[in-house]
Amino acid sequence: MAHRARCTDPSAVGSGEVVGKARVPGHGQVLQVGFSAEGVLQNISPGLSQLCSQGLCGLIKRPGDLSEVLSFHVDRVLGLCRSLPAVARRFYNPLLPYRYTDGGARPVIWWAPDVQHLGDPDNDQNSLALGWLQYQALLARGCSRPGQDPCLDIHHAEWARLALFDFLLQVHDRLDRYCCGFEPEPSDPCVEERLREKCRNPRELRLVHILVRSSDPSHLVFIDNAGNLQHPEHKLNFRLLEGISGFPESVVKVLASGCLQNMLLKSLQMDPVFWESQGGQQGLQQVLQTLERRGQILLGHIRTHNLTLFGDEGP
Repeated sequence: MAHRARCTDPSAVGSGEVVGKARVPGHGQVLQVGFSAEGVLQNISPGLSQLCSQGLCGLIKRPGDLSEVLSFHVDRVLGLCRSLPAVARRFYNPLLPYRYTDGGARPVIWWAPDVQHLGDPDNDQNSLALGWLQYQALLARGCSRPGQDPCLDIHHAEWARLALFDFLLQVHDRLDRYCCGFEPEPSDPCVEERLREKCRNPRELRLVHILVRSSDPSHLVFIDNAGNLQHPEHKLNFRLLEGISGFPESVVKVLASGCLQNMLLKSLQMDPVFWESQGGQQGLQQVLQTLERRGQILLGHIRTHNLTLFGDEGP
């Protein structure tokens, strides 16, 4: 039986002093940093790998990735609790390059030490290799008994949580990184990298960022959650919901309550750096209205297709 995950408290993320850093190969301005343990004074700091193994590391991302902080609060307010904690911080530490210490707000994502990655360097952003056709087959099968082909050890209800989260935020990189379900902009990576040409052959379509933690292998963990809140309503990617036959009742109740905006406002105020960087309630009003509207569209999709609702234990 699946357990209801407890959301990780983000307050400790990035709260200590930066005592180590390392580049993340192939990820541009993303910097992995280690933090000192809060309240611990040390003359000699442990190495970065040791800090990360203790859960004292984070990824400092670009200012343009601040929407990952909003995504984390969406995850927490809805009770999904699958995203790694994300906070906004300003850095002045001399260990960091100047661009990180110019006073601008940047997102810090907690580095979970036990996220599993495949050994294949071309597919290291997954815990398991999963194609679109296999994914649709396991959705159709139901997979109430994990481990049986085509099922996986991941609990079946996890896919509904992922699809709901990605639809609200219009994150397509996981389930539809080839942009098969909507008309992308010419500047989108799926167009620039000519990925969309593979939509003609579903056998070539792979899922990305399908990750689990070794401490909890039956539940997904969501990373790289920078959503597209400017995506127009007439271009919403419904392919993200394809094959999903039901959704968690507790999450649907939040969407149906009409309280999503107020719940997010209360939650986001707990991150004062993010709150100020976005212009407070007035600056956040439009994106929160967008999320509220997408929630109503999702409820309409559930009604139109007569989809089921399931409890915390899953279908």
